[in-house]
Amino acid sequence: MDQDSNEEAARQEVVVVVVPLPSQGHQNQLLHFSRLISTHGIPVYYVGSAVHNHQVKTRVYGWNDFSDNSNFHFHDFPTSFYDLNQDELPISSDNIVSGHASNKFPLHLIESLFEVLINLEEPISDLLNSLSLIARRVVVVHDPLMAFVAKEASSIPNGESYCFNVCSAFGLLYFKWVSLGCSYSIPNIDTLCEYLTADDHLSKIDGSFPDAFLALIASQMEFQEFDVGELHNTCYPLESKFIDLLGQEPFLGKDHRQWALGPLNVVTVDSAESSESRHECLVWLDSQPKNSVLYVAFGATITLSHDEIMELAAGLEHSEQRFIWVLRETDRADAFVDGGEACNIELPEGYEERMKGIGMIVRDWAPQIEILAHPSTGGFLSHCGWNSCMESLTMGVPIAAWPMHSDQPWNTVLVTDVLKVGLVVKEWESRSEVISSTMIESAVKKLMVSEDGHDMRERAEQLGVDVRRSVISKDGSSNAELSSFIAHITRP
Repeated sequence: MDQDSNEEAARQEVVVVVVPLPSQGHQNQLLHFSRLISTHGIPVYYVGSAVHNHQVKTRVYGWNDFSDNSNFHFHDFPTSFYDLNQDELPISSDNIVSGHASNKFPLHLIESLFEVLINLEEPISDLLNSLSLIARRVVVVHDPLMAFVAKEASSIPNGESYCFNVCSAFGLLYFKWVSLGCSYSIPNIDTLCEYLTADDHLSKIDGSFPDAFLALIASQMEFQEFDVGELHNTCYPLESKFIDLLGQEPFLGKDHRQWALGPLNVVTVDSAESSESRHECLVWLDSQPKNSVLYVAFGATITLSHDEIMELAAGLEHSEQRFIWVLRETDRADAFVDGGEACNIELPEGYEERMKGIGMIVRDWAPQIEILAHPSTGGFLSHCGWNSCMESLTMGVPIAAWPMHSDQPWNTVLVTDVLKVGLVVKEWESRSEVISSTMIESAVKKLMVSEDGHDMRERAEQLGVDVRRSVISKDGSSNAELSSFIAHITRP
C-alpha cells in the first residue's frame, strides 16, 4: 500500500484520547477504560506526565504487557509539573496548606494538580490538533477535573468530548442536586430524598472537600458545557434508579447521552499463577479458612495519625479475627521520589510478632483486586473510595466503612443504607475524633462473625454475581452499554 493509501486509511479511523486526573484512583479507572476501548480496534492515547504514567503502569492488575496491544499508547508529556512560580497558580499555597484539619484530604497534592492543569493545556492542544489531521474523528474522554480539554476538543472540526465520572451515580446525583439548590420539584427526586430522611445521613455530609479542592472543581465545571455526553463507572445492578435519574434533565444536558460502563476493574482473577510470582499475602490467604480474613486498606491518598494507628492495631488484635492490613503513607505528587521504597510506620511494640499467623502487615502496594477475589477474604475495612467500593462489590465482599474525605461519605450511605452490604465503623459527623479500639473491635466482629454480618455477606455475594454478569454475559447491561458507546463514537 502506497503512502497516499496509508494516509487515507488513517483518516477513516476514530481515535480516542483519554485524559485522567493524575491521582491513583482516577488514573486507574481511566486506564481500565482505555484498555476496553482499545480491544475494539480503536487507537487510544492515554495522556499524562511520564511520572504519573509510570505510576499507573506499575500498579495496574490484569494487564502486565502493554506492548501486546498495538492500539493502546501511553502518551508521555516530558514537561516538569513542579517548577511553576507561585504567582502562576490560581490559588495560593497558603490557602492550600491551611485546609480542613477535620478530614484527611491529601492537601499536599492540590498544588501539583493545579500545576498540571496549567502545564497540560498547550501539549494536549497540540496533540489533538495533530490527530485531527490524520483521523476521521477525535474522541476525548476526560476526568471531570480535567474538563478544560473539552473546550480544546470543541475547537477542532472533528473533535467531541465526554466526561468520565469517577464517583458513584448516587454520589454524583447528590452533588448535582445540591448544586441545583436541593429542589424537591425535580421529577422522581424522591428516589434520592428517601435517603435524606434515613437518619438524616446525607444532610450531615459537609466538609468532605476542603476549600482549595472546591476551587479546583469550580475552575473546571464551566468547561463541561462543551461535552456531548457522560460516562459512569457503575452499573445497573448496583445503581439503576440513580443512573436513570442522572439521565434526565436537569442532571444531563439537553441532547446529551450517558452510558454506565462499569465495573471497569478486572472481574475475574487468574489464580493459576505460580506461587513464585504471587504476592506473599496471597500465598498466606491460601492457607486461611473461607471468608475468615478481613482486608484493611485506605487507598493511596490517606495516612492515619499515630493515635488512629494505635487504636486500629488494638481493635484488630482484640477482635481475634484474621486480617491483612495495608499500612503505608499517602502518595505524593511523585510516588517514586524515594525509589518507591516502603515506609516503616510505627506499630505497638511487639505487635507484628504477636499477630504472626493471625494478621499480616503489608507496607507497600498490595494486589487489592486479587485479595478481594480470594475466597478466604470475608470483609473489607475501607475508606469507601469508589474504586475500592467497586472492586469489593464486584467480588462480593461486604464493607466496613470508615470514610475520610471527598465522595467517601456518600459512598458509605450507598453501601450501608441503600445496598445494605456493609456497616459504618466511624460516622462522618465524628471525623474530628479519634475512634476507639473498642468501636473498631465491635465493628470488625459484627462484620466478620455476627448474624448481621453473615446476611450482609450473602447480599454482597449475590450482588457480586449480578455485577460480574453485567460485564461477562453477552446480554449484560454493562456489556450492552459499552457496545452502544463504541457504536456511537464510530458512527459514520
